[in-house]
Amino acid sequence: MARIGEQTAPVTTRDALARGRLRASLVPDLLVDARRIANTVISGWHGRRRRGVGENFWQFRPYVEGEAVSRIDWRRSARDDQHTFVRDREWEAAHTVWLWADPSPSMLYKSASASVSKESRALVLVLAMAELLSRSGERIAWPSLSDPFTARNGAERLAAVLAQAADVPARPDLLGIRRFSDLVVASDFLDPVEETMEWLDVLARHGVRVHLVEIADPAEETFPYSGRTEFVDPETQQKYTAGRAETLSQEYRRLYVARREALMSWSTRLGWSYTVNHTDRLASEALVRLHMAMSGGIGQGGAR
Repeated sequence: MARIGEQTAPVTTRDALARGRLRASLVPDLLVDARRIANTVISGWHGRRRRGVGENFWQFRPYVEGEAVSRIDWRRSARDDQHTFVRDREWEAAHTVWLWADPSPSMLYKSASASVSKESRALVLVLAMAELLSRSGERIAWPSLSDPFTARNGAERLAAVLAQAADVPARPDLLGIRRFSDLVVASDFLDPVEETMEWLDVLARHGVRVHLVEIADPAEETFPYSGRTEFVDPETQQKYTAGRAETLSQEYRRLYVARREALMSWSTRLGWSYTVNHTDRLASEALVRLHMAMSGGIGQGGAR
């Protein structure tokens, strides 16, 4: 939801190329920011435990019908009323961390109280994580845009892929992401919760570990509007005029928080992580929490 006078974007087909060119022009500066942010937290980065051949524990994940019953961890399953869990161990195949930032028009939103747009923050976080992972020798990739690769300049290579992409899929195909991989998703998650769950469900069934990073503009959360206000849907350009916007505040905030709590609860049940980063806060805060989640330092429930 965007107030007239604050930044939004049309979503017509003819604007796709313009958005691609704009993204390409911004990527170099975003890469510089990403490296700066990565350097601020590098002293606490010791590299994530690499998965290789062995019997060491990696993660719990929901049991998939057809798997051997002997793989079920009954102690962990007893703590959950709805799911049965399997204990995954290290695997000999190369591990990949997939990175994705939501390119939806709603991500262009930037209120007066925010320092950057949601899109800029999401891209900076993803590129900063690519920088850290590349320094640790991890394989990284962007779904639907690149194959997994290992390189010391991984963030730069990923930035080049983004800059050259004429069109970034609104929701990439996730079928190519296999078991024993991680996926980082940076988005505002303003789509209906059911749609987000349906999109990511294939990963839960394949044993992929997902880290959801919600990028939130402070105005979207607090709804600081009053009086006659015109709102524009950045996805459809539909307009709504409220005579007294303050009368919508309580119900709006209830629905906004309920959406977040539903996604966070769902992620927790699957053993995934969920972090919230506000665009008036430091990006490094989210990067540290994301690193901890990927390293097993924290499970769920991120920054507020």
